[in-house]
Amino acid sequence: MWLYFIPLYIAGALLILLGMFALLARVRGGKYVRPVMQGVARIPGIRGLMMKASRAALERQNPEAASALRKLERAGVANDPQRAQAALSRLSASERRAYLEAAGQEGALPQPINRQQRRAMEKMQRQQQRRGR
Repeated sequence: MWLYFIPLYIAGALLILLGMFALLARVRGGKYVRPVMQGVARIPGIRGLMMKASRAALERQNPEAASALRKLERAGVANDPQRAQAALSRLSASERRAYLEAAGQEGALPQPINRQQRRAMEKMQRQQQRRGR
């Protein structure tokens, strides 16, 4: 007789897990959910699904930033700041503006490696702020 309740126990456990996850996401802007998501991303196949969902959401929300991100990923800018600078210069003005705005909100701008690149990045950011006003 108690075997009939096993699906209810599983559904209840999943509901509690989802509630805890939602609570962690709300506390301090998701600070505590980030390590959990990094752990979940280690599961084979889940990382690809999360990236696909993230790209789809970005495409709906900001198509220009999604286009810029695709171009930057194709250029392989993940670990090389010089490639990042070169790839940023190849973006269209609207794509660059959308990418810098999105990256500025995330705090994920590529770090310039020397003074010249740092000044060029600061100049681009100042121009973006002036246009935004």
